[in-house]
Amino acid sequence: MPMFCSARRWAAAGGWAACLCATVAAWAGPVDPVGDFLFTRGLVDGAMRTEPTTSRPPMSDLVVHAIGFVGTPYRLGGSHVESGFDCSGFVQTAYRQTLGVALPRRAAEQAEATQTIDHTDLVPGDLVFFNTLGQAFSHVGIYVGGDRFIHSPRSGAQVRLENMKEAYWRARFTGARRVEALAAGASALLGR
Repeated sequence: MPMFCSARRWAAAGGWAACLCATVAAWAGPVDPVGDFLFTRGLVDGAMRTEPTTSRPPMSDLVVHAIGFVGTPYRLGGSHVESGFDCSGFVQTAYRQTLGVALPRRAAEQAEATQTIDHTDLVPGDLVFFNTLGQAFSHVGIYVGGDRFIHSPRSGAQVRLENMKEAYWRARFTGARRVEALAAGASALLGR
């Protein structure tokens, strides 16, 4: 059970995806954009949906926007939904389009330009980095909650959700970072 999800919510929701939806709804008040997205794809039932509102945390918008890229093909050097993304192009585009934040182009540069945080302090919208090419910050994704992240993994693959606790990702995890634009919202979620 993820740390952001109470035992009651986890049991009532029926798993990580539904719990993520319920958690985003709790952060944002009466809006559940993740639940709406998952409902339209038949992944949760209509009970997870709520009425839209215009007020929600920026990390909610970022996660929902990033999830909207699921299925976009990987393309080395890519930074457009039409032609495909590599990992850092995906992150750069999601932040720019959702929050207007200009992140550097390469994963290692994105790590340098953001605040180091402990993995226990991860909240949706934070960046997670991995060593996939023999370099500490050679791969990046966006944390969505519940030990899951979204990324553009490799040639021949598509943007997708992964579990950070899978052996492959756990062994290659090199750090978590927070984009300054989300720091205040993250502190509120963590109760600090």
